[in-house]
Amino acid sequence: MNIDHQPAILAPAGNRAAFLAALAAGADAVYCGLKSLSARMEAKNFSLDELAQLVRLAHDRGVKVYVTVNALLKPDELDRAGQLIDSLQRHVHPDALIVQDLGVVALARQAGFDGEIHLSTLANVSFPKALGFVARTLGVDRVVVPRELSIDEIRAMAGACPKTLDLETFIHGALCYGVSGRCYWSSYMGGKSGLRGRCVQPCRRHYRQGGKVARAFSCQDFSVDVLVKILGQVKKVLAWKIEGRKKGPHYVYYTVTAYRMLRDQGNDAQVKRDALALLAQSLGREATHYQFLPQRPQKPIDTRRQTASGLFMGKVQGPPKNPWVVVRQALLPGDVLRVGYEDEAGHTICRVTRFVPKKGRYPLNLGGKKTPAPGAPVFLTDRREKALEEMMADVEAAAGPLAPVDSSRFKAALPEPLEKSCRPVEVQVSRTPSRASGRNIAGIWLSETAAANIGKSAGTGLWIWLPPVVWPDDEERVTGLLRQCLENGARQFMLNAPWQMALFNRPEGLSLWAGPFCNAANALCLETLKTMGFGGAFVSPELGETDILSLCRQSPLPLGIVLSGHWPLCISRTLADDMRLREPFDSPRGEQAWVDQHGPDYWTFPNWRLDITEKRTILQQAGIQMFAHLEEPVPPAVTLKNRPGLWNWKIGLQ
Repeated sequence: MNIDHQPAILAPAGNRAAFLAALAAGADAVYCGLKSLSARMEAKNFSLDELAQLVRLAHDRGVKVYVTVNALLKPDELDRAGQLIDSLQRHVHPDALIVQDLGVVALARQAGFDGEIHLSTLANVSFPKALGFVARTLGVDRVVVPRELSIDEIRAMAGACPKTLDLETFIHGALCYGVSGRCYWSSYMGGKSGLRGRCVQPCRRHYRQGGKVARAFSCQDFSVDVLVKILGQVKKVLAWKIEGRKKGPHYVYYTVTAYRMLRDQGNDAQVKRDALALLAQSLGREATHYQFLPQRPQKPIDTRRQTASGLFMGKVQGPPKNPWVVVRQALLPGDVLRVGYEDEAGHTICRVTRFVPKKGRYPLNLGGKKTPAPGAPVFLTDRREKALEEMMADVEAAAGPLAPVDSSRFKAALPEPLEKSCRPVEVQVSRTPSRASGRNIAGIWLSETAAANIGKSAGTGLWIWLPPVVWPDDEERVTGLLRQCLENGARQFMLNAPWQMALFNRPEGLSLWAGPFCNAANALCLETLKTMGFGGAFVSPELGETDILSLCRQSPLPLGIVLSGHWPLCISRTLADDMRLREPFDSPRGEQAWVDQHGPDYWTFPNWRLDITEKRTILQQAGIQMFAHLEEPVPPAVTLKNRPGLWNWKIGLQ
């Protein structure tokens, strides 16, 4: 072994074949999801009885299994989630649960789950001081850190990590444009939430700005590849995670094998070359190191390159009725080709029926159902080599019988609801200092300008809103700004991650609320926030009417809600070189948005406001005690559209 310790290689599995491929490749652990309440709902995932069989098979080989219960839970889903965890505990015996919702942590305790609890990257534990707070208040065993971190930032996280906690980092796979847990793009456009595994990936589409059309938010894959030798020196990182629960067994086998080679024999030059060759053939996107090396950061968006998943094989040629592709590499029977992009006309999938040599012509016999555009790219997205199939069959031969799992009757124990007060306050939140007007209280996003201009006389009535993300490199700056605000008399703060409580040395005597980016959506999450010391909490703005009103009836805390304003589609740490700030861009459907920079991050806003002010009376009667209006400086070139801003109020969160 060529590194200081032996981090586990953690393989994805979205179906049975991928699970078997992970075992065949020698993975140390496998993570997978159930058919519900998983943040990769487009993967096939597993039933409880199938998962029980596969976990036994993995354990017999000394391989751990982690189960994702990492969807955001709505108020009426607590019993179902508790039943799943109870069944997992009694019949499946996974080694850990991967969660993002604080309510699921509470459910696991109620169900007596005796495995580890791992906090998903969707929970956005993104700065060093957060780790001690997480360990003290939640008692979880592991935190999966954001993909955006550099090796220096990972070291800083490790240096602040308590003995009872360890870290897990991504080493390979797809990159989302938005920060995990801070992307609402898919939900805002139609209720399909990335926090619930239903993202329709609007960031992968074409967008037009200033006459230029490009996939301006579509990222390449992330790959640490040979740099894992550096990562291996960080002893608190106990697991290297490969993304890809929607990928096939070929991808899983190749990536796991490659990283096992790099971990165990990374000093051998030939082994390194062989491992890189495997990664190049793993059928992912073109890869980038992103920000892993801070001295040589790489932007993950290059509008000149292909960003579709799969290995590029060539372009469609010939007449529309009889198209073909001249392939850059040999094709095998059973290979799966994707013609074009999913958001383009003529997109389709076809399975290869015969061997085709490199530079050979393969007819795209699509049955007359699809007509791919000339020049459309063709990608190899899955492959079933005979040797891999045989290895998977050998692994599966040791599997025991498939025994049905009894259903659970677990019922979640909910906290006592708070008696509601009907005296709500309204907070007008802006980027620059402003005085309260009428019955509205002033609120301001934390910044150098805000901290310098609060004034002691205004401090007691002002709400300071913390940013949705705090990076390790920015922790000291944010802490200094908070100190300055406190010195100037500020006493009311809206925190936009629960762990931001760790930025206050003495929270006693302050009014600290959990803001809307905390994604609170159920009573057990709110109860956990209460035990952390929060005096109130905003409900997730993704929720629909039924869920909001239900949460009002169940809540143990005073509740707030964003009533109107500019809600970001997503927050990102990167931006394409040719995307201009504060200038509008258009989607294929004519939807307009713009990007602005606030602090170190890029915020993307749609050109229509969130606006549920017509529901104010209903919400006040339900007991909402704080209404927020988020104001954003609209660029002169952007025209706000007059359209309903109800978000998921009517359609509900899916």
